[in-house]
Amino acid sequence: MKGFHAGGIVFRYILFSVFTVIHVYVFWRAASVPYWRRPVSRKVLIGVGVLLWAGFFLGLFAVHGGSGTLAEVMEFCGMTWVGVLFLLFVAVLAVDVITGFGFLFSRFAPSLRGWALTAGMVLSVIALIQGFRPPVVQHYEVAIPGLPHEMDGTVIVAMGDLHVGALLGERWLADRVTQVKAERPDIVFLLGDIFEGHGKSMDELLPVLRGFAAPLGVWVVLGNHEFYGRLSSSISLIEKAGFRLLRDRWVEVRPGFVVAGVDDLTTSRRAGRSDDQIGKALANHPPGATILLSHTPWQVERAAHAGVDLMLSGHTHSGQIWPFGYLVRLFYPLLEGRFEISGMTIIVTRGTGMWGPRMRLWRRGEILRVTLHGTKG
Repeated sequence: MKGFHAGGIVFRYILFSVFTVIHVYVFWRAASVPYWRRPVSRKVLIGVGVLLWAGFFLGLFAVHGGSGTLAEVMEFCGMTWVGVLFLLFVAVLAVDVITGFGFLFSRFAPSLRGWALTAGMVLSVIALIQGFRPPVVQHYEVAIPGLPHEMDGTVIVAMGDLHVGALLGERWLADRVTQVKAERPDIVFLLGDIFEGHGKSMDELLPVLRGFAAPLGVWVVLGNHEFYGRLSSSISLIEKAGFRLLRDRWVEVRPGFVVAGVDDLTTSRRAGRSDDQIGKALANHPPGATILLSHTPWQVERAAHAGVDLMLSGHTHSGQIWPFGYLVRLFYPLLEGRFEISGMTIIVTRGTGMWGPRMRLWRRGEILRVTLHGTKG
């Protein structure tokens, strides 16, 4: 799995390069704001910019994966600045587009940039508040043909993208256990990216993870972050917690009630896998109600044609920080919510936790509560 870890490093270098350019752009435009130039000299502004850039660098590289309070604080500050910088960039760029980068309304453009930066900071505060609020429980009712009569009313609780690690730790995870227990689920699904892939020893999470329980078990599929350098540790922790891992296979949990799962499809694509994972996972499955767990909401038509009644996915975070979702939708058209595809229901969660900055704009994280019903006839 060294290739997947290297891919994560390459991604961080790309992220670093992009945000360095954005960093320069935002501070260049900030230097043109008239009511900032008077109290704040250009040297001070440059100094602040360099310090924030260095904090971002340390958070992304130097302490990423480190342990201890200092490493966690540095990562939190660096990742928070990523979110703030993104919102500042969006606000200032919007003004520059409207004013033709200062060629139109040249008299007012510098002041408008100042208002844009203020708006970006206000949005950042809102996003931070939303990021620290607990996820909501989103309720769905799904009718499934072939659902055994005795399973009518079965309650599924599903979570995706917890990203437990340096920023979302044991206490945060324990609160999610409490939320799940309150829903009295019959079965629990974890839809991948349970672990961030770095931070404290994951074995410290084991006592908390064992708090997730349900009569029909806890079932897990792997997300892309499970492959980032700690695959064997992630699998070991999942098994020690007593969860059932579905890697391109199905299990008949009860007669006429099948649960299948596949490894993360984006990871498989990067690895050059050409086999039909969904077809393999569903091969020769018995008749009845069939649920598919897939971290990434791809190949939905294939799943529907393979006889899946309900597909549960995550990965998209619904963009996490508006308006980033518009870009994410280009790669993941099923961004969030419920969809009906060729007779199959698919629900894409916007995620229970967060990746990168602990920020969300506009909607909080969520836990899915899906109640299953049979159909008449």
